[in-house]
Amino acid sequence: PDLTGHEKFGLGNVKYNISGIHVTAVELPSASISLLPGSGIKLVIGNASLTIDMNWNIRTWMFKDRGRSTVHISKVFVSAIFSTPLDNTGPESISLTSCRTTSGDIDIKLNGKS
Repeated sequence: PDLTGHEKFGLGNVKYNISGIHVTAVELPSASISLLPGSGIKLVIGNASLTIDMNWNIRTWMFKDRGRSTVHISKVFVSAIFSTPLDNTGPESISLTSCRTTSGDIDIKLNGKS
């Protein structure tokens, strides 16, 4: 979905809109899934990366600008535990019990008129 909002900086507001968000690349060089006896499933993803392209525009009381942007996030690590019910009383279900995510580097390239 598009992101629209405003932030207050110094003497005025900055209105922004981010649209046309597309994930263009995902790399998962190290991923594993293991069973946790009696409790569920553990997912571990290491050293992943993600590239996102988007349109942006900003407006302040002094100027406005718009353009395209590429965001590359690397050194992403995710550890998640999912629990599953042990009984057979109802439909299959799964719930997220815990999740920890860290990212190392974020590279943002803005292309605009200014």
